Amino acid sequence: MAQRPCRRAGALLGGLLLALTVGPLPATATTPDQAQAAEGTGMVMVLDSSGSMAGGDGSGSTRIDSARKAVGTVADALPDGYPTGLRVYGADKVRGCDDTRLAQPVAALDRAGLKRAVAGVRPKGDTPIGLSLRKAAGDLPRPAVGGAGKRTILLISDGEDNCQAPPPCKAAAQLAASGADLHIDAIGFQVTGKARAQLECIAKAGNGRYYDAPDARALARQLQRAGQLSADGYRFKGKQIRGATTRGGAPGIVPGQYLDTIGPNEERYYAAGLDAVSTADFSATVVPQPGAAVGSLDMLRTRIVYGTTGSCDSTSERFGQHEGATPLTSGVSRIPTQGGNGGCDKAGRYWLVVERKAAKGSDAARWPMELTFHVEHPLKKGVTPAQSEPEYGAGGKDASLPTTAPQDVTGGTGGTGFNDARTLHQGVWRDKVLPAQTLWYKVPVGWGQQLRYDVEFANEPTVKGYSTHTSYGGTQVYTPFRAPVGSGTGQFSPQVSYSGRPASLSMGTVPVAWTNRYETHPDVVPVHRNGDFYLAVTLGAKAAEIAQHPQIGVLLRIAVLGQEKSGPQAGASAVRAEVSPGDSGPSADGTSDGGGGWSTGRVVAVAIGGVGVLLLAGLAVAYGRARRKPQAGAGNSDPMRGGSW
Repeated sequence: MAQRPCRRAGALLGGLLLALTVGPLPATATTPDQAQAAEGTGMVMVLDSSGSMAGGDGSGSTRIDSARKAVGTVADALPDGYPTGLRVYGADKVRGCDDTRLAQPVAALDRAGLKRAVAGVRPKGDTPIGLSLRKAAGDLPRPAVGGAGKRTILLISDGEDNCQAPPPCKAAAQLAASGADLHIDAIGFQVTGKARAQLECIAKAGNGRYYDAPDARALARQLQRAGQLSADGYRFKGKQIRGATTRGGAPGIVPGQYLDTIGPNEERYYAAGLDAVSTADFSATVVPQPGAAVGSLDMLRTRIVYGTTGSCDSTSERFGQHEGATPLTSGVSRIPTQGGNGGCDKAGRYWLVVERKAAKGSDAARWPMELTFHVEHPLKKGVTPAQSEPEYGAGGKDASLPTTAPQDVTGGTGGTGFNDARTLHQGVWRDKVLPAQTLWYKVPVGWGQQLRYDVEFANEPTVKGYSTHTSYGGTQVYTPFRAPVGSGTGQFSPQVSYSGRPASLSMGTVPVAWTNRYETHPDVVPVHRNGDFYLAVTLGAKAAEIAQHPQIGVLLRIAVLGQEKSGPQAGASAVRAEVSPGDSGPSADGTSDGGGGWSTGRVVAVAIGGVGVLLLAGLAVAYGRARRKPQAGAGNSDPMRGGSW
């Protein structure tokens, strides 16, 4: 999960057990936006079938038998239709460095076919890993335009390459350099020493991740994780565009959504024509391979420039952790000043500049990038906007949140990104997250309301031999225009340590007000428009070394605080919500009430004017921006309940 530089919350919630029984991953439910994989997307498993796989696995079975079961388990867990295939090596000849074949072509998921193919494998020969990787790249679909697809080679091996034709690390690096959409994950089954070092090298060179599997259960667990991460990749949306390296060649953009790629330590320029009075909101989201090598200070910066040297605004976002890449979003806005005399208040040609800063040793691949551009027109003449809302008040860290019984997230699990984020309303929601995965949700928030939520990571049995190292859980909240709100003016921390014991963190926004755009704090300025606010929840990649189950339970307690107003103007009428008295949780239709002052809103039309404006004749445009003092919120009486969800 992409975060600003953060303060890790070190305290585990001692004595408060949050138990969750997590079994094998179920097959992902097919929904309209999941029914067909993106163009150029697919996975091929490359299975070691050399002679050593006929040996015992330490549990009374053979290694190849354990591999067959693991492949069957991941086949059952993958979503319907996900393009999947199987390549084997060392299965047909006692000796031979050309012994590799495609046992099941990469096509819409055929669970029975995959199981039949792996059941017929008989380990015999050598270990031509490098050659098999090259062949596997050819088994995958052709790359999608702009790298919006995701192609995965998933290598499962119990030993090192004994052919070196070609050397496997070199082959992996060459393949990864051929396209930003291709990566190679490796699972080492009962490997040590040189064999493990080689597999780790393959994964690193291939822009992928290494998973260690010391026994049969670990093999099934890690294979499920790697396969599901491949299938649940970020679903992109937008028009293909190619940014320039200088202003002169920058392509023109109009309000909309775009796709591009960006390399390490590269700048991309895009030109936009802006008027003198409207707010222009831009965002850039980069999507590296989950867990790819990055430094905690590796950065994505967005800025708006004007004229020959003028800079209107600049925002930088960093990963803020050492466990590998997650999606990273930076948002920036051109906001005309109230007096109209600022250096960026003129109509004319502006440039959005996106810059990726990477430390030595960080992932060298080009990353897919999604851009958005929105224009907010000023309020109509004569309309007085409501005062700004720069304080958290009742939405601070001590806010009282719902404690009702949790419901499953609509659609079965969170979305893969902004474009398919799952809609949630006030209440308590449960989900499951993989190590290195980010889940996405969205919550409607109206004028005058603020979003406040907690994320709780479940109590989890740890793997045998687990030591004292920890991973992290993280969250971020984004405005309707995808600007990250950050750490909440010091109220919240976006990360918490996770060691398999229950862990919790909080996040939220100030109330939505048109005039927040004129405030100074970076966590207040973006909260200036009503709409869907996005929540991202991440579990660190190192949790794969800690947790015994493939997925880890996660609970979200969501409150939308305050009475929704009909518009941004001063004196706007309240939007009436249809609420059952005494109901404090989600209703049967997925909405929830306003218990404790919480409003679900969006039920009845406003009485006067449109949602955006209300003409107030005779009122001056000038207004006061009196700051609210923080209000003491009731303490959360049920931060983490014992028992299962």
